[in-house]
Amino acid sequence: MIFVSNSARWEQPRTSLFTDHYELTMLQGALHSGAAHRKAVFEAFARRLPDGRRYGIVGGTGRLLDGIMAFRFGEEELEFLARTGVVNKETLDYLADFRFTGDIWGYAEGEAYFPNSPILIVESTFAEACILETYILSVLNHDSAIASAASRMVMAAGQRPCIEMGSRRTQEESATAAARAAVIAGFDSTSNLEAGLRYGLKTVGTAAHSFTLLHDTERDAFEAQVASLGAGTSLLVDTYDVEAAVRTAVDIAGDKLGAVRLDSGDLVEQAQWVRQLLDDLGNEHTRITVTSDLDEYAIAALQSAPVDSYGVGTSLVTGSGAPTASMVYKLVSRTNDAGEFVSVAKAAKNKTSKGGRKYALRRLNDNGTATQELIGVGHRPADDGNDRTLLQQFIKNGELLPGWTGHEGVLRARQRHADSLAELPTVVHRLHRGEPAIPTIYEEN
Repeated sequence: MIFVSNSARWEQPRTSLFTDHYELTMLQGALHSGAAHRKAVFEAFARRLPDGRRYGIVGGTGRLLDGIMAFRFGEEELEFLARTGVVNKETLDYLADFRFTGDIWGYAEGEAYFPNSPILIVESTFAEACILETYILSVLNHDSAIASAASRMVMAAGQRPCIEMGSRRTQEESATAAARAAVIAGFDSTSNLEAGLRYGLKTVGTAAHSFTLLHDTERDAFEAQVASLGAGTSLLVDTYDVEAAVRTAVDIAGDKLGAVRLDSGDLVEQAQWVRQLLDDLGNEHTRITVTSDLDEYAIAALQSAPVDSYGVGTSLVTGSGAPTASMVYKLVSRTNDAGEFVSVAKAAKNKTSKGGRKYALRRLNDNGTATQELIGVGHRPADDGNDRTLLQQFIKNGELLPGWTGHEGVLRARQRHADSLAELPTVVHRLHRGEPAIPTIYEEN
């Protein structure tokens, strides 16, 4: 079983000030002009994938939806905005009663995405959609970057489990979010206890080098760990001499020793002779876990080594060289003075956007393999019989629809990730640089 139950209740704090100053000054200006209450459609998308990547994975949707439900301005937030003069009284009065009342659609968390995929669509008044911009992008950009990197690592690992252990390499809230995103993309477990509490994730861990160094001898340390955690524990064997440590570990725990962990040196060569040593000592079932600054390329290089699991930290929580998904959030449609929707789009030469509300299909061939990301502008593309609709509704009239958040949301997203990758062309299994696995095609009215 990958997950444990989440019996504890974690209360989502208010999220309204996880935003930029200019979101609220735009709101103030729109309230002044009378345009704040115009109906509007905003869209979050990535113009491109990180250099050389074949696909991206949507991460953070469940966290985002919880955060939007908690996007309120209490007395403390309003007092701060008034005291610092960020906005005027009219805007403060509007914010005092703020709650999102519109609709939100998007790609299911765990879904693969490509350049210009309409990952999130917000339909509401301009005022409501505008002030959510920074929060939406901060969550989606971070979590999607982690999920995308994690997906590549899991793919490189094959059937061998990956453990997320990057908490000490990033900020504390980012660490919790990264753990969640990694598990969605196929990681088996995490070292982060807060992620275990909030989302019901399986947490693991045993001991670091400091535990061995604390004791007078390595044998003393191993005896204490086995006595307290059981023979099935994982012993870290590279503090001093690896061969001596493996022999000591087996002498103490016998053939019930769960695993040894290697954290330095030439991991391929070392894993091979440690495996042989364990087998010679009668510990054929003792597993080998490797850590030490792994990324997807290092994991791929270890495919031929007798390794049973991978612990990944720094590279994972920094997106393996792509710490953001580079998503943007653009107004694509709004009503005019007559109440009619008109398409709008930025026209800068290097940052063009396509106006109009989008609808998305994953076009599949007769074998069920994806061939196109088909985006209808202002209309739903026709399904040719076996295509898959990508946009799901998350919030309706301001109410969160069930199944997208919490532990249930993580399980659902993890399954969506597995199913989504299964239908992509086999080119996604290649780690070398290349174009997106499928093209994004616009279908105009």
